[in-house]
Amino acid sequence: MSDLLERLRTGLPAEALITDPDVTASYAHDMASFCEAGTPAVVVLPRTVEQVQHVMRTATELRVPVVPQGARTGLSGGANASDGCIVLSLVKMDRILEISPVDRIAVVEPGVINAVLSRAVNEHGLYYPPDPSSWETCTIGGNIGTASGGLCCVKYGVTAEYVLGLDVVLADGRLLTTGRRTAKGVAGYDLTRLFVGSEGSLGIVVKAVLALRPQPPQQLVLAAEFPSAAAACDAVCRIMERGHTPSLLELMDRTTVRAVNQLASMGLPETTEALLLCAFDTPDPAADLAAVGALCTAAGATEVVPADNPAESELLLQARRMSLTALETVKSATMIDDVCVPRSQLGAMLEGTAAIAERYDLTIGVCSHAGDGNTHPVVCFDHTDPDESRRARESFDAIMALGLELGGTITGEHGVGVLKKEWLARELGETGVELQRGIKAAFDPLGLLNPGKLF
Repeated sequence: MSDLLERLRTGLPAEALITDPDVTASYAHDMASFCEAGTPAVVVLPRTVEQVQHVMRTATELRVPVVPQGARTGLSGGANASDGCIVLSLVKMDRILEISPVDRIAVVEPGVINAVLSRAVNEHGLYYPPDPSSWETCTIGGNIGTASGGLCCVKYGVTAEYVLGLDVVLADGRLLTTGRRTAKGVAGYDLTRLFVGSEGSLGIVVKAVLALRPQPPQQLVLAAEFPSAAAACDAVCRIMERGHTPSLLELMDRTTVRAVNQLASMGLPETTEALLLCAFDTPDPAADLAAVGALCTAAGATEVVPADNPAESELLLQARRMSLTALETVKSATMIDDVCVPRSQLGAMLEGTAAIAERYDLTIGVCSHAGDGNTHPVVCFDHTDPDESRRARESFDAIMALGLELGGTITGEHGVGVLKKEWLARELGETGVELQRGIKAAFDPLGLLNPGKLF
């Protein structure tokens, strides 16, 4: 320990090192339940690429594991510390280095907050679409690490669609530049995409070139109430089948709606079994909402209410964004699943989740990026009750098994981390795991980067 700190101090300012155990303990884990976390030896908060390189060279020389972190808003244990590790928190590297309206790119450091970047590019008439629900606190580096999504993905895609190039510090301290600043580029293997979603297991992202879009018109939102989740999912299928491209298509079940109302008195209709929110940012959103409203009615909606203006629309979006926070108030703990299925299987996924809740005698609220088939079943339980905690964990696994049975994936945007390691092997298969471990070994032969995650 003393040797590690002495080596680190030779290339870092004193304020970049945290050794107080009471403080380092606060960096031990992200927001996931049921995920083991170790005790870090030290927390480092670098401000420059050279400081990150120094940390990695030191770690390699002394064979000390390194756990990269952003804002720790993750939900899979991907940022959890291991015993004796260096926690490398990148939140101080928070500069927006460039915004180019001509090239439609932004160049940023990994600690930039998603919402800060979004507002900055808006001032140039540009738009950075990825918008996780934690966008006011999560960092771009963390978004890249988990290939995160958000509410806009149905039209604009996930983070991976917007990462053009990266500067990455490798395990041995070398600096690698991948990708491009250009609109097109196919030179060599696509290493940029390889790092996106790698959860800090292949290298440390220290700079990102991000694609931007022209800022679209303000969107308008429609809210539709349904007597069942199946009817709401039928509406989703009709909307997509007819070729509509909403900027947002979100579903909240009855449990979620009630939790949001209880937390913030939002005035959402508690008698509904499923509330569908659909938005358009087209030149004539009212016409698009009218067409979608007719499809919702045909699918069995009992009430269809389009917002009259952007302010009303934003209120509805606030309600959706606070869904996970609201469900956390139902019981003392939650497990948030992240299963994504083909849109055509969304109804079966929600019906199956309801059956799992009944089988395990648990409250499971579901909010969903319905347009993507990405569901977030939230298992609410009393963490002081051992039997209820056991049932919560078993129900979580049952939900993932259901997702795979329906042709889906165990994670659409939250990542694997610690929480879903076993399930990743089931999804990839033996050959897939073998090849991915080979890639890991090529970039990190000593296994120092974020050990114990993914595999």
